[in-house]
Amino acid sequence: MKVCTDACVLGAWAEVEQAENILDIGAGTGLLSLMVAQRNRSARITAVELEENAFAQAIENVEQSPFNDQITVLHSAIQDFNPDEKFDCIITNPPFFQSDLKSPDSKINQAHHSESLTFEDLLIAVDSLLAPDGIWNVLLPVNEGIIFQNKAEKTGWFMSRKLTLFHQKNKKPFRLLMSFSRSKLTDNDLVNTELYIYKEDGETYNTPFKKLLQDYYLIF
Repeated sequence: MKVCTDACVLGAWAEVEQAENILDIGAGTGLLSLMVAQRNRSARITAVELEENAFAQAIENVEQSPFNDQITVLHSAIQDFNPDEKFDCIITNPPFFQSDLKSPDSKINQAHHSESLTFEDLLIAVDSLLAPDGIWNVLLPVNEGIIFQNKAEKTGWFMSRKLTLFHQKNKKPFRLLMSFSRSKLTDNDLVNTELYIYKEDGETYNTPFKKLLQDYYLIF
């Protein structure tokens, strides 16, 4: 599976610096866990992945990284994951296509469609696994993100940060990055920002994007 720009933005944007015990739900090949470990060298990170080949690749990637002492990769559905302790931070880039046409490749379907992890499943899992004062971060396409936000807020979650991701100005946004907690904020406390990957020429990287990703992109 390719390293996607939007996932890299989530890994660089999510609030993880103060966390001690972090969970990566649907870890794929380990990208988010590795980025989080680079940002927080004292955190313990548990990466849970269901798809067998992605899990094997995550194991290999973690073992060959400088962060292998921080990250534990587990082969499991999050619905079956029952740890002994809660997490103070959760990060997830979940399956998101709720209604799109499926690929003939079942592995791609599992990675991108919500058969194995519906939004309801994810909300139940986060509620069970997150510590009372914890924060969790999620990345979704815009339409699915709006649906998910409504579901999350109806089940008692409050948004604390939101980033709308665009390819460039004058284009529609294509991803929403959201942080939730159990604590209600005032409208003035909500951090609601926008990020453009490219300048208006569609080729030159925007300065804020470069600043956010400069610790991860060799080209910066």
